[in-house]
Amino acid sequence: MSTLSEGPVARLLREKLTASFQPKHLEVECESHLHNVPKGAEMHFRVQVVSDAFEGKRVIERHRLVNTCLSEELASTVHALRIDAIPTSKWDGQKQEESPTCRGGFGK
Repeated sequence: MSTLSEGPVARLLREKLTASFQPKHLEVECESHLHNVPKGAEMHFRVQVVSDAFEGKRVIERHRLVNTCLSEELASTVHALRIDAIPTSKWDGQKQEESPTCRGGFGK
């Protein structure tokens, strides 16, 4: 479900992931505010996708599917993408772990 505070890049990622995977659960979160980027930038994201499309696939295969789906964005506007791609049969409502504090850029 899209939220009003979601920016255009996050909305595009959500739309593409929804169209490709018909997820049972989907979270798209812009984490750019955790990094040394201009205010309002949409460059760092985390996604949690729960889908039947991931059944029987290894983690690397699931990540490749997501990367392929978002290849245009990864080649242009998206700098970093944290992926949690879960087969429907393995999902029990778990949340992703919190992202670590950014340690890069300008001495941070």
